[in-house]
Amino acid sequence: MAQDNTLTATALPEEAEVVVIGAGHNSLVAAAYLARAGLEVVVVEANAQPGGNTRTEELTLPGFAHDSCSSAHVLIQNNPLIRDDELGLLAEYGLEYLATDPAVVLPQPDGEVLVMHRDLEATAAELARWSSEDARTFEQLIGEWRGGLAAAHGRWSSHLPQPDDATSRRYRELRSRSAWDVVHERFTHPVVRSFMLWLAMATIQDPRRAGTGFLPSSLAAGRLDFGWTTPVGGSQALPDALIRIIEKHGGQVVCGAPVVGLVTDGSRVRGVRVAGGTEVRARRAVVAGGHLATLPSMLEGRAPTADLERARDSWRPGLSVLAVHAALRGDLGFGPNGLPSAAAGLGTADGIVRHLDRFAAGDWDAEDPWLLVVNQTAVDPTRRPVDGGGTFKILTIAPYELSGGRSWESEKDEYGARIVDLVRRHATGLEVDDILAMRTESPLDVAAHNPQNLGGSCHGGEFQLDGEVVAGWQRYDTDVPGLFLTGACVHPGGSVSGRPGRNAARTVLTSLGLDPLDVMGPS
Repeated sequence: MAQDNTLTATALPEEAEVVVIGAGHNSLVAAAYLARAGLEVVVVEANAQPGGNTRTEELTLPGFAHDSCSSAHVLIQNNPLIRDDELGLLAEYGLEYLATDPAVVLPQPDGEVLVMHRDLEATAAELARWSSEDARTFEQLIGEWRGGLAAAHGRWSSHLPQPDDATSRRYRELRSRSAWDVVHERFTHPVVRSFMLWLAMATIQDPRRAGTGFLPSSLAAGRLDFGWTTPVGGSQALPDALIRIIEKHGGQVVCGAPVVGLVTDGSRVRGVRVAGGTEVRARRAVVAGGHLATLPSMLEGRAPTADLERARDSWRPGLSVLAVHAALRGDLGFGPNGLPSAAAGLGTADGIVRHLDRFAAGDWDAEDPWLLVVNQTAVDPTRRPVDGGGTFKILTIAPYELSGGRSWESEKDEYGARIVDLVRRHATGLEVDDILAMRTESPLDVAAHNPQNLGGSCHGGEFQLDGEVVAGWQRYDTDVPGLFLTGACVHPGGSVSGRPGRNAARTVLTSLGLDPLDVMGPS
């Protein structure tokens, strides 16, 4: 759970060099880099607790620490923020990660379990139980990724120009395709195809959509390298460590202060207005981690610029989510030997397609849906009470609005129970008597839990730009002087990557005439 190191709205300063809106992990990453660069920074957060979608809370019973949204911190491991420990989060500020093995397990209908290890050879041997040809293809896929495509992906994630070389051209061609086509072209066995497509949906994008073709490679390689990367103590450990950096360098994080307006002088942004009317002046910049669908309407004293209007009008929620949280008597086991794992997946290729089609029709699916099952107390006992227990979560996609005028309030518990029953068929430790408390959050509840989860989307949604769907807005600056952007709505989109925060900090520092290389590497 969150450490008590933030200020309340009554402690708002009158001004700062930089005001950052929101205390989600990307806003805090940006703020930490800016504070480390010597800027006077204040972060203003609407919620009483910092963290955004990286919060850890007692959602069921006292002592059970649940990650209310994000659980795995895999993508951020390749961010120089963590990879090179640029801000000292690991060495100095107490952040600790566990790289798990198994990375994830996928129970099969016949009772077998496909186990993905943190090792290419071991995972290939596992896939060979179903198809030796697909096992070799998997090794080739990872070899291609590690042989140059990963570096191109790193430049893309950092929003840096790609050189005009063969590797970059191969990467762009892969990005232009769909994960569905890539998987079906390269793999033949239904179990292996389902495994690769399940992985490809981890960032909550339709794998049939063009632009997702890199996901099977990138997400498989990430699991091989880092497993189901688990922050010790919960997702909250990341924002808490970032806050320690900000405060160490003279900054402040103020919670319980919803920003309701961006104050301008008719052109340039000059600060923010919080609920109740208090204004915090920004002498040099405002960095907005707020949602791009609502940000233009917050401008005071001037009209929104065309870029912000286009961002607002081209945004859509994408795939909304439903979550089931439960407190258990103990941890789960999978397969005939009761294998413990922090994460498990359910869903076949055919089932995933049916699930997506039912989603589009406004219906939920409990037959063969895409499910992520998380039981992180299996590797991190700090999340459970001292007398034992386990935290449990299922994440899946579900429509924000049900067809036929049906109500989530009357159906969410039924759906939650149905998918728990589906998991129960493949796991031990999930009998009715093992469940101490359970809470189902519909997409409407997910949206209410965090105002940035518009439409029940916890990954920032997507943008329809020039006939192409992209996961994040492609700018960190705006045409409003002094206003910058970060958060899940900007490139490269949602998930715990920290990339929107680091990239935004680089843009702000450059715009203010400061050298980003003073606080970060060139990548």
